[in-house]
Parts: sequence; C-alpha cells; structure tokens
Amino acid sequence: MMRFLVRFLAIASILLGCLTLPAVADESDRAGHHFGVDPAFANAMNVGMGKMMTDMHQPGITGNVDVDFLAMMIPHHQGAVEMARLVLLYGKDPLVRQLAEEIIASQQVEIAAMQARLPMLKQGENLEPDNFPAIHGTRGIGMSDSGS
Repeated sequence: MMRFLVRFLAIASILLGCLTLPAVADESDRAGHHFGVDPAFANAMNVGMGKMMTDMHQPGITGNVDVDFLAMMIPHHQGAVEMARLVLLYGKDPLVRQLAEEIIASQQVEIAAMQARLPMLKQGENLEPDNFPAIHGTRGIGMSDSGS
C-alpha cells in the first residue's frame, strides 16, 4: 500500500508540475528506482518537460499580453498532451489513464483554438466573438447551448 501511495504521489506531482524526476542514464542509476519510477518514463518525462519549457520561452515577450499568453500556452498545452501520452504508454491505473485521455482530447481542442486566434491577434486587435470560440466553446458547449 505504501509503495502504491508513493507512486501515486510521484505521478500526481509530475502531472501538476511540482516534481522534476531525476535524469536516469541507464539501469545502473538507481535514483529513478528509489520511488519505483520506470527509467524510460522518467527520461521521456524530463525530455518532454525540457522541450515544453524551451518552446514556451522561444517566442519571447512582445508586450501584447494576449499574444504572449497564447504563444506560451500553446507549447504548455502540447506539453500536457505529451505527459498524458506518456501516462498512456507507462501507466496502469484505469482512472489515471482515463484522465490522461480526457486531457489529450481537451488540450488538443484548446491548442487548435489558440492556434486559430494567435495570428488574428498578431495582425492587430480583433475582439469579435465570431473569430474565436467562446471561453466555454472549447469545452464542447456552443454559445447557443449556453442558455445566454
């Protein structure tokens, strides 16, 4: 039971971005095994997190808060998709796997919405709601369905 709890907390911390797993070079490096972490999972997670951070900082700050937010959130969401994909490859718990599937589906919709809006904002301010889904629109509820 304790081993399960430690593994659950380690995965939860990873998904919440609170823990960086130790880099594991090979099977002889026991650091990754201390918490029962699969070295391949730990390595893939570290690579994915590094790519996400690099990609988030790559565009730089333009001073346009909306553009900067979207430019950084797109790779952030892509990182979440990659992390969830790794859970599907290495995870065993059916509820965590279901959550990972839901994260992949929702983050991909949000990525597409942000990618569609970003070029519009880069061309100049355009706040017309027809050019971007409503906030709840990326969650599968259209404006006409919202009751407003």
